[in-house]
Amino acid sequence: MKTGAHTGTRSAIKPPAKSAPAAASVTSSATASAVASFTACIADELRAVDRVFSDELASDLACVNTLVKHVSRFRGKMLRPVLLLLSGKACGRLTDAHTTLAAVVEMVHMATLVHDDVLDEAELRRKGATINHLRGNEAAVLLGDYLISHSYHLCSSLQDQSAARAIGRTTNRVCEGELLQIDNRNNLDLSEETYLEIISRKTASLCATCCELGARFAGAPEARVGLLELYGLSVGIAFQIQDDILDIVGEEGTVGKTLGSDVEKGKMTLPMIHFLRTAPAEHRALLRSLMTSGDADKAERIRNLILPSGSIEYARDRARQFVDRARGALHTLPDTEGRRVLDAMAEFVVSRPM
Repeated sequence: MKTGAHTGTRSAIKPPAKSAPAAASVTSSATASAVASFTACIADELRAVDRVFSDELASDLACVNTLVKHVSRFRGKMLRPVLLLLSGKACGRLTDAHTTLAAVVEMVHMATLVHDDVLDEAELRRKGATINHLRGNEAAVLLGDYLISHSYHLCSSLQDQSAARAIGRTTNRVCEGELLQIDNRNNLDLSEETYLEIISRKTASLCATCCELGARFAGAPEARVGLLELYGLSVGIAFQIQDDILDIVGEEGTVGKTLGSDVEKGKMTLPMIHFLRTAPAEHRALLRSLMTSGDADKAERIRNLILPSGSIEYARDRARQFVDRARGALHTLPDTEGRRVLDAMAEFVVSRPM
């Protein structure tokens, strides 16, 4: 494994050149184009999801509407509603229940983002100020609660209450994942197995439930529902690994959110776990020292230490393995547009511009 030489000085490993604004624009444009191609076959349904989302969250209080309007800017690619709708489309016919459930999972996801920003003390998301940065932690926590409350209120409108139980089970797992991660903060000996357990619960479980509900409410047989659930779980794990890579190698101007928060909060991610397992002893000792230091530039120094190693590539390879598992889960589905788009989406998780 190749590793960058380190002589004990901060100038020993030179930081990589910053991405030019033009490159950031190209990256954003490529991502937007890919997302548009994935959602073309469910464009009408996504517009309906938007309407349900807005109608459900509307309040007679202007201050609440102002916060909801601001947080709606974070919605971006609407990955979870897309997963739910495409899973339904791959297994049968989309119904009004799919529209309702797609809005529900988007509310749950938005609540986790708002609460995550509080936990991470993040100031930037989608190139805009976070709620906690604008209005403080109290408003952010309560807005997250408001989103979760409305997700259950909307879900209760369905005659089939199995969806409400699935959403409740999933939000429990998300919280368990966050608590497990907090319990392991600054645990420099975190195993890859525990890391995968954390991200399976806090990120991938909601993706899995999206695909499960999409298939189930399209009338898919139980075996096919299970395969779609496996697809969603696998894609969610791969997505989070890629996101953790981005936290190390990304540029805030391109990504549009606060980066380096994993390092600042003592969260061990896959590239760091691999580095501490495989790098030369002096490099491992340096990373341990940096992780426990209070230096303002430690995130940048850790980035420059890990980048020349094979740890970023290892994490990408692991993400690829989960994407391959996701695509494999689709093999027994009929060759429909929904299945083809799900397959392309899985591939995009590991091929998207970084």
